[in-house]
Amino acid sequence: MLDHLEQLIRIDPAARGLISSEAQWGPLAEGHLARACLDLAHRAQRVVLVTGFYIPLGNPPAAETDGPLGTALLADVLLRGGVEVDLLTDRWCAPALRVCAEATGVPIERVRTCPFPVHSDEPATVFEDWERDFSHWAEQAGVTHLIAIERVGPSHTRESAWLQSGGADEVVREFDRRVPPEHAGHCHNMRGVAIDDFTAPLHRLFERWPERIPGLQTMGVGDGANEIGMGSQRWDDLVRRLPGDHAGRVPCRVGCTWTVVCGVSNWGGYALAAGFAQARGRTDLLQRHTPESQQRVLAELVCRGPAVDGVTRQPTATVDGLDWATYIEPWRRMREALRVS
Repeated sequence: MLDHLEQLIRIDPAARGLISSEAQWGPLAEGHLARACLDLAHRAQRVVLVTGFYIPLGNPPAAETDGPLGTALLADVLLRGGVEVDLLTDRWCAPALRVCAEATGVPIERVRTCPFPVHSDEPATVFEDWERDFSHWAEQAGVTHLIAIERVGPSHTRESAWLQSGGADEVVREFDRRVPPEHAGHCHNMRGVAIDDFTAPLHRLFERWPERIPGLQTMGVGDGANEIGMGSQRWDDLVRRLPGDHAGRVPCRVGCTWTVVCGVSNWGGYALAAGFAQARGRTDLLQRHTPESQQRVLAELVCRGPAVDGVTRQPTATVDGLDWATYIEPWRRMREALRVS
């Protein structure tokens, strides 16, 4: 059943490139979803969920609709399944995540906000101080899993691409050809535009916590290669799957224990929730999250967040440019497969 859930989210109606490329180049992170779901079901005690992808050129500038929906649904299922959950984002995306959490039924106090961007009346070290304190809290609180859903992370550097490839000189030559030095190591959107100024460096939690917290497992959900988690896949493999001359600067270098690759990142959050519930024998946890309830949450998210479609950059109740029927179909089929009424 877990393998079937993975099949349901491996479709590419938005033509992002990663999933549609699998027919030619083979599957990415195959089987990772099943292993992630089983580990959540068997070991999860406290989970931190990280999301929020800001669209600075949106109308209005806001978080995108992909990410908060899947994160909030997963949070609700975990909470009602007996797992402690904290949702984390930055100041840019916090309003949208709070609205989405509230509309989904997740207590709003579960949403944590890191101090980024730093306000003019705050010391320059405010984020570093927060990160130190939050990491100490995570150690003391017994966080078992750190999960990113549609959260952009920094791109590769020449060194990281070389190390990841096992020292392949041809990869370094290709990296030098495709990635201008000023674009190495920065967060990019799918258009290849650097967006570090609108992205808190929450990826550092994924790089540092596994060394600090014994037994911590990390997961990354993405659909475009620029998300946290995609560093578990080779830079050169991802680049050949992506369209455009800017493809080399897109892949994120930060990897995770398990990477969930899907056509829309919200679907990855849905699948983690469904797999967790199925493995726990608690598919009743999914009953309240009907397609109709998700449509209402999406409308609330766009109206009150606000939030915008990440592809069209418009405040419409859509995700990645997909019409509602196309977007929600994988969730309908997941519920049907698990016989959720």
